[in-house]
Amino acid sequence: MCGFSGEVRFDGSPPSTDAVLRMNDVLAPRGPDGAGVYQAGNVAVGHRRLKIIDLSESARQPMIDSELGLTIVFNGCIYNYRALRRELEELGYRFFSNGDTEVVLKAWHAFGSSCVERFHGMFAFALVERDSGRLHLARDRLGIKPLYVAPVDGALRFASTLPALLAGGGIDTAIDPVALHHYMTFHSVVPAPRTLLAGVRKLPPATVRSIEPDGTMRETLYWRPDFAAGDEARMSFDEWRDATLYALRVAVDRRLEADVPVGVLLSGGLDSSLIVALLAEQGQKRIATFSVGFESAGGERGDEFEYSDIVARRFGTDHHQIRVDTGRLLPSLEGCVRAMSEPMVSHDVIGFYLLSEAVSKHVKVVQSGQGADEVFGGYHWYPPMLESTSPVEDYARVFFDRDHDEFLSAVDDRFHGDDESTGFVRRWFDDTTATRPVDKALDIDARVMLVDDPVKRVDNMTMAFGLEARVPFLDHELVELAARMPAEHKLAHGGKGVLKEAARAVLPAEVIDRPKGYFPVPALKYIEGPYLDFVRDILDHRGARARRLFRRGYVDEVLKDPARHITPLKGSKLWQMAVLEYWLQVHGISP
Repeated sequence: MCGFSGEVRFDGSPPSTDAVLRMNDVLAPRGPDGAGVYQAGNVAVGHRRLKIIDLSESARQPMIDSELGLTIVFNGCIYNYRALRRELEELGYRFFSNGDTEVVLKAWHAFGSSCVERFHGMFAFALVERDSGRLHLARDRLGIKPLYVAPVDGALRFASTLPALLAGGGIDTAIDPVALHHYMTFHSVVPAPRTLLAGVRKLPPATVRSIEPDGTMRETLYWRPDFAAGDEARMSFDEWRDATLYALRVAVDRRLEADVPVGVLLSGGLDSSLIVALLAEQGQKRIATFSVGFESAGGERGDEFEYSDIVARRFGTDHHQIRVDTGRLLPSLEGCVRAMSEPMVSHDVIGFYLLSEAVSKHVKVVQSGQGADEVFGGYHWYPPMLESTSPVEDYARVFFDRDHDEFLSAVDDRFHGDDESTGFVRRWFDDTTATRPVDKALDIDARVMLVDDPVKRVDNMTMAFGLEARVPFLDHELVELAARMPAEHKLAHGGKGVLKEAARAVLPAEVIDRPKGYFPVPALKYIEGPYLDFVRDILDHRGARARRLFRRGYVDEVLKDPARHITPLKGSKLWQMAVLEYWLQVHGISP
């Protein structure tokens, strides 16, 4: 797990190593263990290293193979790199390191761009061919690792975070009207390739982009889940349950690949508890587990220690309860927002930020339960989709934060246009391999919402402290299995039915049958007192007034009574506006 940046030029002039160095400096928290920059021909690349596999200097990056004429900067982890290395050695390849980066490099040489289909893991990388001058950018199937790109005069820049690109300079920072519609409507999800800034795009998941020296590009989508069951259509619920447990065991085991200890972020919910149970089942002793809790607010409890303690006692983990006094939230928000590649509205983002800060003092790698709800049907909006006759409208009604009319009343006239978010969902539902409305919803959530909300949140917040988070529920083989499973099995027992029944083999019933929870941060949902003053200062800032993103009448109405302006998904409309404006201010983006 690391961070990288680079520039490829198309106008014959040398790439700016100064810009790459500036971008690299911003990426330092992602890779505190080493740094390097390399320039040759029309490409310069930089890397910040977090040592997880092969801790020696032999695995440093940028990694250059002069014999093959390839250079790579890589972020992520290929869990099956040892098996791939053996295969490559049988083909005659010789290795100078013992990590996964060199395996990616040589696999590209051996198999070309199709090598990504062989990788089990999370990854983003940039690979340069010395002889052709061609640059290749790639991202893993489910977008677990980020990769942003930005055109500048005569060149293209790329980096692991959006703020790193800003540091390189020359970026068009105007607000993208379509992206703003997504942010304000699609629960703050801005689907790839857009970002809120007109001059920055992100490489979509499961994509390889090849860039010629003259700037022409070719892009390939190499994976998407198939919702057709095939021969598995006749499988019983019990057979699906057993197949799920087996696939999850494999996924958890794969994510132990490291030369440093691996801990678990234990919320006390089903998903993270299952990870702990399966690690213990494999013989892992005194697993380091970590839970975070906040003070209650608005009558809503701010911790789930009751359940995480049950799991910790049951499996004898080395458990750490991290209690966050509400007084720590406000002083930490600037750092949290600075760590965001894009504005994130979910209340628990500050929870992950503070949890990651504490966890990074103990371990460098953790497994986390993100993705289970999207993959195994854990959300309340899936059951109504089973019988839906208007899937786009039904999905929008339960998931969107506001309808198009309210969006128009909320933002300045210059951002008015079509109902972009409904149009996006309609196009996605038309294009997916899924045929049933509920499967269409599961598909868009797994490949769009999950990527640009929970997964991005975990990556950004953990990497702010050089902590690598691994997500076994997003093992692509497990995701493929779940896609082929009848939706009724996933939605049984109030959601995640097949996963709950699989868990009964390893977890106590009180953890499985508990009410659904999350990392709650009530103070950011029921905004009052100093939090309301903080938000008012953001929205009254001279930069906010000059930027004029939001209509002042709408802002004042929401400020009067924030508790009345809650989205269908129980988020604060006030906080949503404040986070966007604060993100722009923190990152120095001028009106």
